[in-house]
Amino acid sequence: MENTKKVYIAGGCFWGMEDLFRKQKGIIDTEVGYIGGNNENPTYRNHPGHAEAIEITYDTTQTNFKEILDYFYRIHNPTTIDRQGNDIGSSYRSAIFYQNEEEKQIAEYVIAIVNKSNKWKGQVVTTLEPYSKFWPAEDNHQDYLVKNPNGYTCHFERFGSFLN
Repeated sequence: MENTKKVYIAGGCFWGMEDLFRKQKGIIDTEVGYIGGNNENPTYRNHPGHAEAIEITYDTTQTNFKEILDYFYRIHNPTTIDRQGNDIGSSYRSAIFYQNEEEKQIAEYVIAIVNKSNKWKGQVVTTLEPYSKFWPAEDNHQDYLVKNPNGYTCHFERFGSFLN
C-alpha cells in the first residue's frame, strides 16, 4: 500500500470515465461518487453542488498524477462549462480535486500544456478545487458500463498524449 495514491477528478458522467480509466496502466481501482457539493450522504437523485466524480487508486511505480491528468484531458472535453455530451449542469463540470499544493501545481502545469497544444477548440475551464469528502455512489452506478455494456457514455479517447 505504500506505493499507492488516490486521485479525484470529474469530467462529466462518471460511468464513462470509470470504464476508460480502469483499463489504464497502473490503475489499481476505480470508484464513482460525488464530491465538492453541499449535502452529506449525496445520492444520484440528490447531490446539489457535487460533481459526478471518480476516485482512482493507482500504483506510483507504474503511473503518476501528471500521466493520469494527461489521460483525463484526452477522454473528456475540458472546454465546456458544466457540460459533457448530453449531460448539462454543475454535476458534469470538469474538475480536479487536489489534495495538496503539489497536485495543484501539477494540475496547473498540465492545463497549460493542454491549452498550448490547441488540440481543443477552446481554453480549458476545468476547476481546481480543494479535496473535500468523496461520497461513493450507489452500487448500481459502480462498474455501470461493465454491468450495462450498451449504456450511455460520452467519453472516448480523442487525442494522443499531451505530454509528448
